[in-house]
Amino acid sequence: MSLPAILLLVLATVAGMEFVAWASHKYIMHGFGWAWHRDHHEPHDKALEKNDLFALVGAALSISMFALGSPMIMGAGAWEPGTWIGLGVLIYGIIYTLVHDGLVHQRWFRWVPRRGYAKRLVQAHKLHHATLGKEGGVSFGFVLARDPSKLKAELRAQREAGIAVVREALAE
Repeated sequence: MSLPAILLLVLATVAGMEFVAWASHKYIMHGFGWAWHRDHHEPHDKALEKNDLFALVGAALSISMFALGSPMIMGAGAWEPGTWIGLGVLIYGIIYTLVHDGLVHQRWFRWVPRRGYAKRLVQAHKLHHATLGKEGGVSFGFVLARDPSKLKAELRAQREAGIAVVREALAE
């Protein structure tokens, strides 16, 4: 593969992973995977959460793609794009760890953004945590965040429709 094709594939994978993460968060973590994800939505003082097991799933995906692209593992049947897709998944995982776990949940460092996109990300994710339980909710992405005022309106509508139980202070 040419260098431009490799860069394009890595960047497309990083971008595509936000959609994969959004869909996984909305339909798996808030669906049949709630048993792992629940403790992420509940107060605790543990260093690790069951929710962190999802990071192992992402790591397994990245490692599998690296393996598919490796001639040492796959021999002549190696699929070179697998290496670069695996790299894109890895880069997204690093971004997720820094943005979601680090910035939003302050697990690795302490910094509260006062303006700009970082503040918007934190606000959007706080609104995601405004619902009690797995039903309803907003802002399932991890790197892309919609306008918090629109998310608040969506939460109000969900509460009024009986779709979600929303903490009053965050929904107003």
